Amino acid sequence: MKQLIVFSVAAATAFASHTVVAQAPQSPELAARSYLLLDMTANRVLTEYDADKPNDPASLTKLMTAYVVFGALRDKKLTLEQTLPVSKRAWDERKGDPSLMFIDTLMTPKVEELLKGMIVQSGNDASVALAEGVAGSTEQFVAMMNRQVQAWGLKNTEFKNVTGMTEPGHKSSARDLSVIASHLIRDFPEYYSYYSQKDFTFNKIRQENRNLLLRRDPTVDGMKTGYTDAAGYCLVTSAQRDFPNGKRRLLSVVMGTASKEARANESQKLLNWGYTSFDAVRLFDKDQAIATVPVWKGAAPEAKLGAAGAVFVAVPRGDGAKLQTKIERTDPLVAPLTKGQRVGTVKVSTAAGVAVSEVPLVVLDAVPQAGLLGRAWDSLRLWIK
Repeated sequence: MKQLIVFSVAAATAFASHTVVAQAPQSPELAARSYLLLDMTANRVLTEYDADKPNDPASLTKLMTAYVVFGALRDKKLTLEQTLPVSKRAWDERKGDPSLMFIDTLMTPKVEELLKGMIVQSGNDASVALAEGVAGSTEQFVAMMNRQVQAWGLKNTEFKNVTGMTEPGHKSSARDLSVIASHLIRDFPEYYSYYSQKDFTFNKIRQENRNLLLRRDPTVDGMKTGYTDAAGYCLVTSAQRDFPNGKRRLLSVVMGTASKEARANESQKLLNWGYTSFDAVRLFDKDQAIATVPVWKGAAPEAKLGAAGAVFVAVPRGDGAKLQTKIERTDPLVAPLTKGQRVGTVKVSTAAGVAVSEVPLVVLDAVPQAGLLGRAWDSLRLWIK
């Protein structure tokens, strides 16, 4: 019968601790309707305010538009060099003075040009042309966007269009947008550099990226601005800074500020607070054995267990040396065991017992079944046990 085994593991950290354990950091005050700060390296939300409240996302919508287009590129339904027609519907996006790439029906821009027009210039016309190129119509493309929303379990997001123009029922939340943005960064790193581009010229019209932090903070490398009267000024920002134990990426979502300057300033405030108030502690390296445990009916007597990748946790500055790490796993472990097979959980908590992180515990090296005699002998031993 399987039982739960719990034991402590010494955390191998390259962390210089302070002599005084810091109190939980006080979150900054932001002039925004809602916000969230995610430590992507440690996969932990550092602070949030009304992060689940549905809001008008404005052009932050285009994060999901881009994700679906990148998926089409991955699946080879499109190529970056492929040209696409510009429909009258795409050209009609000029109405109402929106953000534009300034394409017209006589043009056949390349997919990569349209991507830059959508990401750097926030072009509504480019968004529509890409959507029609992928799905045949914007309606079909919106359906693809919403299927992805459902696949990720985003409860406060529903898209009605591909551009972010205000429309009844078109909504998202700071938390849901952080999920979309982090998936975009992780799933399509080959395209993420578009978000750091400071300007783009098309048809002799040069437009600057509206993300002011790209020019103010050299560690900021994306992502997307948004504005409508209903949404206010919004900004999703990602920054990556170097630390002694590796690179650390933070992602901020700020919604409903009063101006372009305000969304940049509040986002910068949030990022700086996250980097200075929390330490990223590297607990284990990729493929590092956290525990070596007995295996029954296996060709090898033991199995090495660890995490699939490097394990980082974010803790208030000065608390890193006080972390407690435990393993929970089922026992006995019976072969065959495959590489990467999950057999338990690594749980990290503070000295006070507050949960910090949970990481899947996996088999690092496969253990095949033993021969007939070996399996019979271990069956007898298990019966006696």
